[in-house]
Amino acid sequence: MKQLYLIGILVMCIWACSSTKSNSNQSNGQVTKDSIKTIDNDTVRIANEEVEYEIIIIEPGFNTWLQSTARPEGFYTQSFLEGRNIQYVTAWNQRVLQPQVYNPSLYEMQINYSPGIDYGYDVNYKLYNYFIYFQLKYKQQLTGIVPRI
Repeated sequence: MKQLYLIGILVMCIWACSSTKSNSNQSNGQVTKDSIKTIDNDTVRIANEEVEYEIIIIEPGFNTWLQSTARPEGFYTQSFLEGRNIQYVTAWNQRVLQPQVYNPSLYEMQINYSPGIDYGYDVNYKLYNYFIYFQLKYKQQLTGIVPRI
């Protein structure tokens, strides 16, 4: 199994699996009136069975933010999400390579995101929203595009 990782403040992993497929496209939590707050060990899991890629995001509050604050699925086109993800991944990877300039606890590992691979809408949607969440939460601006929802 080939593994690729992206570490946020806690952990965000992208796994490229050559033999294992996952049937789960669901997160592990549901939004209720009482859950609109930061939840420890908040986990979002996304899988694309066709290209055998999976993203696991473990970040306090991200799952709740994704369900309650982010634009709904279908709001953006896949080509828009892919274009932004390429920009964000490029900026992220540049920061990983400059630990003397950028906080190495925020930018721990590079992301292997290839523009030539169709990761599918769900993977691109959640990766894009993680970048928005990360930038807003940690007051970072990865590109010249101001992150907003």
